Amino acid sequence: MKKTLLLLFLLLSAMSFAQQQTATYTVSPSSFEETASITITINGSSINESTWGVTDNSLYLWAWAFDTNDTTQKGTPDNGAWEASSEASKFTYNAATDTYTKTITPTTYYNTTGIGKIGFLVKAKNGTGDKKSQDILVEVGSFQVNLTSPIENSTAILASGSNFSIAATNTNGTASYTLKANGISIDTNASASSYSYTATNVTANQNYELVVVQGTVTISKKFSIVINPNTVSEAMPAGLVDGINYNASDAAKATLVLDAPLKDFVYVAGSFNNWNPTSAYAMKKDPVSGKFWLELTGLVSGVNNTYQYWVVDNTPLANSPSLVKTADPYSTLVLSPYDDSSIPSASYPNLPAYPAGQNFEVTVLKTGQTPYNWQVTNFAKPEKDKLVVYELLVRDFDAKRNYQSIIDRIDYFKTLKINAIELMPVMEFEGNESWGYNTSFHMALDKFYGTSDKLKELIDVCHQNGIAVILDVALNHAFGRNPMVRMWMNDPDGDGFGSPTAENPYFNTVAKHSYSVGEDFNHQSAKTQYYVERVVKQWIEEYKIDGFRWDLTKGFTQACTAADESCTNAYQQDRVDVLKKYADYSWSLDPTHYTIFEHLGTDTEEQQWANYRVAETPSKGIMLWGKMTDQYNQLSMGYATSNNISRMVSANRGFTANRLMGYAESHDEERLMYKNVQYGNAAGTYNVKTLNTALSRMSAIGAVSLLIPGPKMIWHFGELGWDDSIFTCNNGTVNDASATITGDCKLDTKPQPQWAENWLGDPNRNKIYYDWAKMINLKVTEPVFLGTATMANANTLSVNIKITNASLASTQLKDVLIIANFDVTAQNVATGFQYSGTWYNLMDNSTLNVTDPTATINLAPGEYRVYGNKTANLALPDFEKGSSVNLYPNPVSNYFTLNIAVTKVQVYAISGQLVKSFAANGNTDFQFGVSDLKTGLYIVKALDENNKIQVMKFIKK
Repeated sequence: MKKTLLLLFLLLSAMSFAQQQTATYTVSPSSFEETASITITINGSSINESTWGVTDNSLYLWAWAFDTNDTTQKGTPDNGAWEASSEASKFTYNAATDTYTKTITPTTYYNTTGIGKIGFLVKAKNGTGDKKSQDILVEVGSFQVNLTSPIENSTAILASGSNFSIAATNTNGTASYTLKANGISIDTNASASSYSYTATNVTANQNYELVVVQGTVTISKKFSIVINPNTVSEAMPAGLVDGINYNASDAAKATLVLDAPLKDFVYVAGSFNNWNPTSAYAMKKDPVSGKFWLELTGLVSGVNNTYQYWVVDNTPLANSPSLVKTADPYSTLVLSPYDDSSIPSASYPNLPAYPAGQNFEVTVLKTGQTPYNWQVTNFAKPEKDKLVVYELLVRDFDAKRNYQSIIDRIDYFKTLKINAIELMPVMEFEGNESWGYNTSFHMALDKFYGTSDKLKELIDVCHQNGIAVILDVALNHAFGRNPMVRMWMNDPDGDGFGSPTAENPYFNTVAKHSYSVGEDFNHQSAKTQYYVERVVKQWIEEYKIDGFRWDLTKGFTQACTAADESCTNAYQQDRVDVLKKYADYSWSLDPTHYTIFEHLGTDTEEQQWANYRVAETPSKGIMLWGKMTDQYNQLSMGYATSNNISRMVSANRGFTANRLMGYAESHDEERLMYKNVQYGNAAGTYNVKTLNTALSRMSAIGAVSLLIPGPKMIWHFGELGWDDSIFTCNNGTVNDASATITGDCKLDTKPQPQWAENWLGDPNRNKIYYDWAKMINLKVTEPVFLGTATMANANTLSVNIKITNASLASTQLKDVLIIANFDVTAQNVATGFQYSGTWYNLMDNSTLNVTDPTATINLAPGEYRVYGNKTANLALPDFEKGSSVNLYPNPVSNYFTLNIAVTKVQVYAISGQLVKSFAANGNTDFQFGVSDLKTGLYIVKALDENNKIQVMKFIKK
């Protein structure tokens, strides 16, 4: 029952997908009522436990049930989680007979009544990787109906005008039979123990229902006929793309396009034809491209329509279905029968209802939609070198778990001074409690976090506040609900889900790399490349997304196998080329688009991407995720080995530009603070395992990471010293690397102590937040941090980083020295100032007179210094605290004035870029013209006649 599972896989875990096994079973007694005790016996010889990694005979029952019409799933059996079955569902193993048994009473075990059929399968405790048997279905009740022809819930494919035979038998005496076609009764037999009927000259699609009544019990059997419409070959109108094509001049029309190679015909079934399409809804086929297409008419503007494609292959491969009912691969909104019922109405008001009687996802089509009214239409992205990205999972950022909660906390991000937010995947994923990497529809927004307009509002609000928005996209793979998987799939158990066949034009049958997850895209396929580019276009143009973080880019090769780690990690030219192609396409739509790869390799391919097109204007170059968690954690814990952080510098990886998005924490790595408290150095009286001591070291971590030139990243709440393990389970226990319990809980929903316990009110956590804010403000406003960094390439607890921007004048802040002591005792830390003279601690602007540039400075454990040759212009202690200077008018249209005499005025974009400069020479009537500036928020730095700097903001209309 894959359709009911929330398959939440850890992306960087290697997985092998086992062949489903057919379990031999008996149910005793064979005929039973729902209130009777029954025993399920599984023949042990029919299950190869070792292929599932089971060595102690621990097998589990995974159960579900249907109503008396055998159509609606019901009940809440105690299954536990797919990754950790409940012990209440465990089979008893009998070694003498090599059998597994489980005794249940259906009404009690399934926690429901009115059961017509029970379903179950056998699985390992952790079923991840398809460690399960095929589905088993058993009828309930002494009165049973056996549909002998056709197979129940089947769909027969017929030529128009064919005959169709129906036959059934029943137990427990005679019964009354009624056959309905498309809801209309066409034949009855009031008293019989068997039934037969032949429908003649069938020319239209039919949904049949055989209703059988005995006494007070009614059993319904359903099946269908789909007529081959003899597809019409007709040229597709020019300019159409795959998916929905809305008619700009006529809201009553829309044209659908489906690329389905090797398929014989396709119907469009939907709310507009009562889910029973006539020949008028058979798609035409373009003779050149081979694509199916159909223009829909009679649509009502502003009304939600739902539809699926009925995709037919008259001669399918063995174990592949002839008919697949699927949503549109290019859906931008899908409804799910599996997940939607648990989406909070507060997050998604007025969610369209899933159409009754259907199965699998359906696509929503709506003409006459009102476009979102963007307040910022020309957002100027922060420079790549100045990016400080805040990675967050919407689900775990706030207890409300929606976009509105992010909007409501925009001041939190502004005060922290970050200039980009990276959202973990928000595309339609399987289940609701997910990290989002189990994506099924890449162009559709998942509904659990909110509506399309609400995400756009979040992006708009971020842009109004100078914050870019980056999306994490998982285009290495897709999961089983994806239409392009399902249209060409192996489905031996007939549940409507399966793995790709050799005919699949998008997916590999086996992964071509060693980090397999979900189904592996073939990125050498032109169809896959078209799909990926459509996904890119959707999010850039429809949502004004500023950049993508491409997940698991090591999987974009076709050159390796799942078992060959060395191949996957070696240089692969096909991977380099296709990823450059995707970056080129992004830049063709938006020349300043951020492209970020999660590659985590050995620098060879990374250099190809980081150095790619960097000399252009605007400078390109692909940013690379730079995992430095282990090294920084060794520092924060106070250990002198394996703590070499020199690879945080882009140049040390062979990058010609600062394109390393280095980080000490990400969603995939254990929290620094958790390991500080659990494993920190406690050799002396200074004990890193003490919470407040561990917290006191995190400001220094910020200094030696965030200030290094080039883009940097924070994983949410690192700035508050988050100390809960990422392996924290829903019940509060921790299954970290040392745990022996199956299932690591990494993907579990996390608690929200940072808000519930007011962490900003805790001076120890508050200090990290505001220290990091000051450092980030330095980074994004001071040009020195666009320069180069050098540091010792060694394992040391005394960190020394020199930053220089040689293009700046000596009268400017052009040299910075960062030193820190991560030892557990005070140390005389080597300095090596670039020259003697007065230096300034940029964290508080206190001065240091340097006479000997090589003299050491004594630092306490966890202490650090950030020295500059000049004070920081926009990092003064009273920054944004207000002043006696008034700027008028505000908002500004063409010019502003100041109420005091000033000698010099500089205007900065919120990203820190100097955009205007004026020499007012003390003229109080001076008008500072800004009519050429784009709409947005700007910072003004004014130097008065006493050489005192005044800082203020204005909004340009």
